[in-house]
Amino acid sequence: MAKFELNAEKRDAKGTSASRRLRSAGKIPAVMYGAGKDVTMLALDHNSLYHQAQNESFYTSILTVNMGGQKEQAVLRDIQMHPFKPRIQHLDLQRISATEKLHMPVPLHFINQDVAPGVKLQGGIVAHLMTEVDVTCLPHQLPEYLTVDLANLNLGQSIHLTDLSLPDGVAITSLGHGGANLAVVTITVVRATVEAEAVAAPAAAPAEGATEAPAAAEAGKK
Repeated sequence: MAKFELNAEKRDAKGTSASRRLRSAGKIPAVMYGAGKDVTMLALDHNSLYHQAQNESFYTSILTVNMGGQKEQAVLRDIQMHPFKPRIQHLDLQRISATEKLHMPVPLHFINQDVAPGVKLQGGIVAHLMTEVDVTCLPHQLPEYLTVDLANLNLGQSIHLTDLSLPDGVAITSLGHGGANLAVVTITVVRATVEAEAVAAPAAAPAEGATEAPAAAEAGKK
């Protein structure tokens, strides 16, 4: 798993005006809480943080927060972006304990989509029904992502939550609403093909009746 270290300064000033001054100075206001400790108010360098936040792993990794040599581990709980500028506005961090399980969303990485029989041989398309799942585990067991292998998936088949391969100590926190074993990905028929078949079917019906019309007219003459 990728390692990220955030160099932070403790701050005392709070409020909208103080946050605005921090941002003007190229800093980001942040808070860190949890693990039975008081909330710590922090200031982080924007450019350094923005660069790290471009990495997908940043959002599911254990982060080391370095406050002038005092280091604590935390996970990202919320990141607020500017409405239209590529700027981070605020960060929420949660301290973790090495002996306590945590709950985190973990992204899904789909592989072998192009060689799946349902795509390569049967003309289907892959439909991603989920892009991440919530898991629980100890901090050192937290996976960077979960792999979903479509190598053997046929048209009309799906991979469900209980089909996912999980590392030791990692569990999915919920199987959907009411404990349902929800589908993660499926291979479905291309929509255009279905519509073409639906249009072609009614068009064939008049052709069958057309052979009967002349016969009925001939019978009328007799």
